[in-house]
Amino acid sequence: MLRKIRIAIAALVFTAITLLFLNVFGEASPILSFFARIQIVPAFLAMHFVIVAVLVVATLLFGRLYCSAICPLGILQDIIAWFSRLGGKKRKLRYGYSKGLPWLRPVMLVLFIVAEVAGLASFAAIIEPYSAFGRMVAGFTHPSLTSAILWTAAATFALIFFLAWKYGRAWCNTVCPVGTTLGFISKFSLFRPVIDTEKCVNCGLCGRKCKAQCIDTKNHAVDGSRCVMCFDCLENCSANAISYKPVWSIKGSGKAPASDNPAARRAFLTAAGMLAVAGHKAKADEVRKEVADKIAPILSDLVPKQAPQRATRIVPPGSVSIKHLEQHCVSCQLCVQACPNKVLRPSTDLEHFMQPESSFEKGYCRPECNRCGEVCPAGAIKPVTIEEKTGIQTGHAVWNKELCIPLVKGLDCGNCARHCPTGAITMVSAENPGFVFGETDHGHKFVHIPAIDTAKCIGCGACENLCPANPISAITVEGHEVHNNI
Repeated sequence: MLRKIRIAIAALVFTAITLLFLNVFGEASPILSFFARIQIVPAFLAMHFVIVAVLVVATLLFGRLYCSAICPLGILQDIIAWFSRLGGKKRKLRYGYSKGLPWLRPVMLVLFIVAEVAGLASFAAIIEPYSAFGRMVAGFTHPSLTSAILWTAAATFALIFFLAWKYGRAWCNTVCPVGTTLGFISKFSLFRPVIDTEKCVNCGLCGRKCKAQCIDTKNHAVDGSRCVMCFDCLENCSANAISYKPVWSIKGSGKAPASDNPAARRAFLTAAGMLAVAGHKAKADEVRKEVADKIAPILSDLVPKQAPQRATRIVPPGSVSIKHLEQHCVSCQLCVQACPNKVLRPSTDLEHFMQPESSFEKGYCRPECNRCGEVCPAGAIKPVTIEEKTGIQTGHAVWNKELCIPLVKGLDCGNCARHCPTGAITMVSAENPGFVFGETDHGHKFVHIPAIDTAKCIGCGACENLCPANPISAITVEGHEVHNNI
């Protein structure tokens, strides 16, 4: 019964998070985002300490149930391992007790924590389980991700697939920092699987089917730090010699419980201390037909928009500042998947690799949309209301006269001013002696060019996206290190 309950919960969580990343239900995604918010690293970074406390207490009571039924990457490994065991008795009995690489677990945990503290969140996101899962789903389903992100997703999936197919939960018990931390905690869990030596017939079946490879059948012991509480052993034991019971009901067997192991206790306290240190609607509008007929020949030969070289990258409203996003983002790609305007994309810069940034080749950040903040589970993008968003300045527009259609072609335009949602752009007359167009004043030829009021500009990118100049827009947006409220 315990195994069936665990499978039902795991199926619900895995389906919900997968649908969330696929953005199947659109605006219903915030409901599904509950399952992302209960992931331990995003919850910790978002300072949702109640969620973290619940997960830690649950581990102290019942063992690593999080790894078994809540972590999407752990569930994915179970699915892969299940398929690997199809096709005959020999393949079903493919595992065996292994001590694994116990030295590697604390090393990976320390590297993860150091990366988080040092601001190297891109490295930390590579091995963090929730981020790895999201990166794979986004990498294989998002139509506009760069080749670097696709290759990263493919490499992550290939490695996890190989380990899960051949060694079951090897990733969880060797690489994963969450698995290592919860493994230390589970050494002290009050409920755990126990082998009754009087009932055991030494068939070894439990050990050969244990995907965590944590059952030492010779010594009738279960390594609680690596057991993910899948309860497969309870169902596989034909002699009913394995039971899940509280520690106070376990009869002495001459072995000290794992919680009495001083080394394990020190490792747990060290990991806990180090972890504490780490705490710190619609697509874009099409260009309207107000553009003068004289621009039609230009538009007919347009090449795809290209992102300009920005001095400061743009991060979405609600992220407070670039530094705040860097400290809290787990690079799960959920905001990228959820963005209906295709503005957010993962950065390919090594320093911020896979963290979201705004770019306006395919759309702009519409004032009535706040989806990214609704779905972010880690607090990297804080939820903001529509009213609050219209006053958040993430950047400001910059005009490049060398690319502007009125000055380059002598044609009237004004597209940027017409579509600016805050009225930050107005068209003013300017002398242009090279073309006979526009107003005439004492023999001088004038055209209308944009004037930008940076105090009103919020950096939404409407001007950059809808500017007919290609491949680089004549008006582009420069990001702000710290967002302002206007």
